[in-house]
Parts: sequence; C-alpha cells; structure tokens
Amino acid sequence: MAHLQLGNASKSFGKKHILKKVSFQLKTGEILGLFGSNGSGKSTLLKILFGTLKSDILDLKIDGKTFRGSDIIKHQKIGYLPQFSFLPAANRVWDVVPKFFEDGKLQDRVMRDPGVERISGTKIGQLSQGERRYLELQLVGNLAHPFLMLDEPFSMVEPLYIEHINRFLLQIKETKGILLTDHYYHNVWEISDRKKLLKEGVLNNIQTKENLREMGYIRSIE
Repeated sequence: MAHLQLGNASKSFGKKHILKKVSFQLKTGEILGLFGSNGSGKSTLLKILFGTLKSDILDLKIDGKTFRGSDIIKHQKIGYLPQFSFLPAANRVWDVVPKFFEDGKLQDRVMRDPGVERISGTKIGQLSQGERRYLELQLVGNLAHPFLMLDEPFSMVEPLYIEHINRFLLQIKETKGILLTDHYYHNVWEISDRKKLLKEGVLNNIQTKENLREMGYIRSIE
C-alpha cells in the first residue's frame, strides 16, 4: 500500500491566496472526493501535486520520501487527467494507445475494454465527449503511477460513459489512490470513500451532503 502525505500546500497569485496550508493524506485503495466552487483552487491543487505548477509552500511525501517540483513528474508517482483534451484529433484510437504503452498485453487490455473497443477505429476528433474522456481516463489510469489526480472526468459525459468511468475507477482503486474533483458533484459523492471541500483556500472535512449545504457549496439537497 502506497501512502501520500500532503502538508501545508500554499499558493498565491499576486495578493490573492488560493491555497492556505492545505493538508491531506491519501492511500492506495481509496477515492478522495474534492468539492469546491469555481475558482476555489481545485485545479491549482491538482497541478501542484502533478508537478506542473510551483507552489509557494509544499510538503509532499510518498511512502516517507519527500518530493518537490519536477521530481514529482520524473519519478512517475502521480498521474494526472486535466480538464482539457490532450490527444491529437487527427489520430485514430488504435494509433494512440500504443504511444502510451509499450507492453503489448497492456495495449490489448485497453483496446478490449468495452468502452474503447467499439470506438477503436474512430478519429479522436470525431469522438463524443464521453468517448474521448473515457479513453483519456483509460490511458492515464493504466499507467503504473500509484496515485491519480482527476480533474472533471464526468463533465458533459453521457450516462453510458459515466457508468464506464465508475466501473473503471472502482477497478483501478484496488492499486491506486485517487483524488477526484468534478462539478457534477453527485457523481463524485457516490464513488468517493472520503470527502473534502476546498473553500477560501482551506480544506474542510465533509461527512454529509448537509455539510455541503451548510458551507454554501449547494443550495439544497437533492
């Protein structure tokens, strides 16, 4: 079991404090749901953890070893699914998969997945939002990284592919620790083992949906 410990993550843009000594722990075998309004710093936190954005203060340890900045990417401990598409639109799915995995068995596993096999001959630019998002999640989620940061995997995704995403996340969480954030908060709530809310730069523990309402994240409980 791998263990990630984040302490005192802080980030400011000018005089605006986005993150104020954010701390949490994450272990393989669990999904941590991260809630927060637009501009609360969720994406900023994920980029810092992935190593593409420099923080003002950061204490990050994985299995007791300290990681900083570019070291995070170099040691391939944390995978990251960004909000934006990162695949070449003109390529077909069956051409993209081998670029991510040298292992033929792993290529076959991805290509034979029910959500990928049916679109294997389609160009990336012709995929629906759900098809593209699920393919990206398969590519990132099947890498060897023990931790995975997911930014908006459910956004604008059709119901069939939400089912595929849920199935896949439950499958890979056996060997990965997953930090998940999405404005489709119902989807995050249902699949998360623990929940936290980022508000005014501070991370708050969440136990119930009523907590989300009390802290102003949602207006009512549906």
